[in-house]
Amino acid sequence: MWKTTRQASRATAHLALTAAMAFGLYLFITVLIIAAVGTLAVVGAWMLPETALLVRRIAGVRRRQVAAWTGREIPEAYSPVTGPLRQRLRTVTRDPNAYTDLRWLGAQYLYSPLVLLAVPLWPLGLVIDGIWCGALRRKAFVLPLITRLADREARWSEALLSPSPEARLAARVAELTQTRAGAIAAHGAELRRIERDLHDGTQARLVALSMRIGLAKRAYEHDPETARQMLDDAQDLTEEALTELRHVVRGIHPPILTDRGLVGAVRALAAGSGLQVTVRVDGLDDPALRAPAAVEAAAYFVVAEALTNAAKHSGSPRASVHLTRLSRGLDVVIRDEGSGGADESGGTGLTGIRRRVAALDGTVTVTSPVGGPTLIAVELPCVW
Repeated sequence: MWKTTRQASRATAHLALTAAMAFGLYLFITVLIIAAVGTLAVVGAWMLPETALLVRRIAGVRRRQVAAWTGREIPEAYSPVTGPLRQRLRTVTRDPNAYTDLRWLGAQYLYSPLVLLAVPLWPLGLVIDGIWCGALRRKAFVLPLITRLADREARWSEALLSPSPEARLAARVAELTQTRAGAIAAHGAELRRIERDLHDGTQARLVALSMRIGLAKRAYEHDPETARQMLDDAQDLTEEALTELRHVVRGIHPPILTDRGLVGAVRALAAGSGLQVTVRVDGLDDPALRAPAAVEAAAYFVVAEALTNAAKHSGSPRASVHLTRLSRGLDVVIRDEGSGGADESGGTGLTGIRRRVAALDGTVTVTSPVGGPTLIAVELPCVW
């Protein structure tokens, strides 16, 4: 009885929220009518995209309510409403999910009265079932009905609010377009960095090396000692040029990844970070078990950037790195116990992390409240 009562209480709370939203939607009819009339009269056409955005927010609230009851998230697949008025009007009139929301609104107006009538049933059902179960020793029958009603309502809302295949496809195309643009921007920045490093470092040293060898050749016959000194300098320049080249190559694909694998490379990063870093590994102990090279490189650079940020900005001597093999990919979590308040617009490297991860269709979650701690969680999809 207690379990049934508790479940019915949750169902009643869900139905009460549904009823409250239903009441608000009846008031919202006025806004819809004004927007429709204004759009037909042309002078109020600006109201249509604003009303569509308001409907999106209302539908978003309902999605979260249903997800809280069912435990299943309802995805959104809206087209972004931006640009001048004509573009905004074209977007909201062609967005398949806008019509999904309108269909849900129409259904809400039809079945909301049933929900409003069902809300008072819980206290009445509690009394009836209390007498029925207590006096007659029978199984409760009213409270389960309330729970089933909440289940039915949630399934209806979930079915009505789920984006259509066309909307999912359009959202996916928009997402891939955005990540592709980010990947191209990151690739361009990386090429400019490599070009700058080669031009300012390696190329300058190779030019100086060529000049030293040329001078040594001229001085060899009449001043062997000077020529020998020039050749020694040339050898030093050669070693410096090789060091510069190793630095450039390390920025493209760190050789340590090839030599030691991701786990060994991350442990080396932790040891050289200047922090007390704890590295935890789950499911990656087998050296033969390797993620694709692009995934390993992305994970390596994420850890390197995060530890660099922690050393520069966190103010804490401690950090941790957790690598986890998932069935669907690789999970990387970096945490520091510093002051928090990481700002992605402040040049902390988080934008670069997001672009690098987005290029592999991964996700980045940054949690950094003021006062700390800062946690960067990255999931990189891959096939093992």
